[in-house]
Amino acid sequence: MHVLLTAGPTYEPLDPVRFLGNRSTGKMGYALAEAFAAEGAQVTLVSGPSQLADPANPRIQTVRVETAAEMFAAASAAAEVADVWVFAAAVADYRPAQVAAEKIKKAGETLTLELVKNVDIAATLGQQKRAEQFAVGFALETTNELAHAQDKLYRKNFDLVVLNSLRDPGAGFGHDTNKVTVLDAAGQIVNFELQSKAEVARGLVSLILARRAAKL
Repeated sequence: MHVLLTAGPTYEPLDPVRFLGNRSTGKMGYALAEAFAAEGAQVTLVSGPSQLADPANPRIQTVRVETAAEMFAAASAAAEVADVWVFAAAVADYRPAQVAAEKIKKAGETLTLELVKNVDIAATLGQQKRAEQFAVGFALETTNELAHAQDKLYRKNFDLVVLNSLRDPGAGFGHDTNKVTVLDAAGQIVNFELQSKAEVARGLVSLILARRAAKL
């Protein structure tokens, strides 16, 4: 089995010094890569900028990228042959319309940036997903969590969506623990209580493999 897995943030350059990004560390995505590899899968891990070391497991091929466009290119290259897609990366929705060639100097009391939308990697690849392929997305929400996660499930052609809420203590960016809720198109919900991200990853991989086997 071949797994495509995206992880970490993306950085969208503003000038040679600054970028737009987010607080993702990649810990959940890297834990999932290790859990899939432990089950015998070959994993293509497309990682945004992360301080984590590349996994040592020989079953995991790490592809380092920086921007959403680079992540889309790398994910697209692996998606065709992958049996399972897991989109755990926190991809920037927008990027600066112009990247300054030199450092932007401070001038005036305000600075206005024009942003343009990045490609939606999961939604775009979801339009090409074959019936035998299994796609899992992540949704990090702060309000109306279930409604937003269900919307992503249908709109991006996911088989499962994993919901994180930043309102749950110990969950989300930067923590070594996580608490998630998994939804499917039939309305079934599976809750994973607060535990280490490695434990959550093992539970998610077991669930994904079971659901994929049932689908096939």
